[in-house]
Amino acid sequence: MDFKTLTYFITVAEELNFTKAAEKLYMSQPPLSNQIKALEKELDTLLFIRGGHYLQLTEAGKLYYRHAKEILALADKATSEVKTLGKGMNGKISIGLVEGSAPNIASKWIETFVHLFPGIRFRIVDGNSDELIEKLRSGLINLAVITSPCDHTLLNSFKVGQEKITAFMSKDNPLAQLPGNTVSLKSLEGQPLIVPSRQSHIDMIYKWFKEIDSEPNIICEMDNYLDVAALAGSNIGISLFPKTSYILNPQIVAKEVVGSERYIDYMFVWLKGKPLSLVYETFIDHVKNSL
Repeated sequence: MDFKTLTYFITVAEELNFTKAAEKLYMSQPPLSNQIKALEKELDTLLFIRGGHYLQLTEAGKLYYRHAKEILALADKATSEVKTLGKGMNGKISIGLVEGSAPNIASKWIETFVHLFPGIRFRIVDGNSDELIEKLRSGLINLAVITSPCDHTLLNSFKVGQEKITAFMSKDNPLAQLPGNTVSLKSLEGQPLIVPSRQSHIDMIYKWFKEIDSEPNIICEMDNYLDVAALAGSNIGISLFPKTSYILNPQIVAKEVVGSERYIDYMFVWLKGKPLSLVYETFIDHVKNSL
């Protein structure tokens, strides 16, 4: 058995006709038929049911077809990757980064990876988590760092960071006058809140308030972290965002929200079922090893 034999078998299995398969392989029909018979003898099982004018795969044939396709695909991938390594690792990595800590987290990976592989270039795309997931699905990017939660049926993922949720408020807000750098969830009860627009974050905040038998008073949902300071500083409401959303502003006081699970996780993600090139697989391993 060799790759040529597997190619013969796959072609016959797809055409279900020896004559058509032989034409596609640029060979005559008898040698092709003999090759398949020899394969069946080697495997000691029938791969095809032969009728007068038709072929049909047996259950064993169907199983062998799936594995044969996988073997040839793996061989092609191995050849491509060896050629890539022989020329030196090069190419472009497209990665999406959500606002917050993601750019700071990713900068360390990128710096060390480019040092190891000078031929690599990066394309950075920003956006909120939902936007980046959509870009993954559409193929505009292949990797992303988003905030939790994420759909584990759609995405491969692992955690790369964590950040406390912080309450940003005007210095004129009574809570800002209290001593200390933290606030309890109870103290935010009834306060007008400005929150991230991602539905999973809103659900998370509702879950928090349910712990104190209450509901959040959400008056505004926002996509862009850069606008958090403007609204909070104007005393419109208290913004509940990751700590790195803070932009130095003398009108704002920032206090961490205390209590269990008052944080978000940053997740490194890529689509399930989508093959990645050696460059991407090497970068993913690099990120994992850096944690």
